[in-house]
Amino acid sequence: MSEGAVFKVKAGEKEIELDEHVLSVLQRYVKTEMTLEELAAELGLKDWEEAYEFVKNIPAWILWIQPTLWKTLKAMKSVKEEYVKPGKK
Repeated sequence: MSEGAVFKVKAGEKEIELDEHVLSVLQRYVKTEMTLEELAAELGLKDWEEAYEFVKNIPAWILWIQPTLWKTLKAMKSVKEEYVKPGKK
C-alpha cells in the first residue's frame, strides 16, 4: 500500500509538505498569539516573510482541520488511488 497522498504548499523557494506536525503548528498559530517569526522557527523557514507566504498560500479550510482527520483523509485518498484503476470509476 502506498504511503498516502501528499499535499505541498509553496513558501518562497521551499515547498512544505502538510502533515500532522505542520497542521498542529498551524492550529497553534491560528488559535493563539503566535507571531510569524515563531511560526517560521517552528517550521524551519527562513524568516517571517517566508512564513507569511506559506500562510497566504494555504487554503483556509486546511487551517481548521484536525491533524488526526488529515491523517485519515490522506490514508483514504491513498487507498482510493490504489484500488481505483485509471479509466474506471
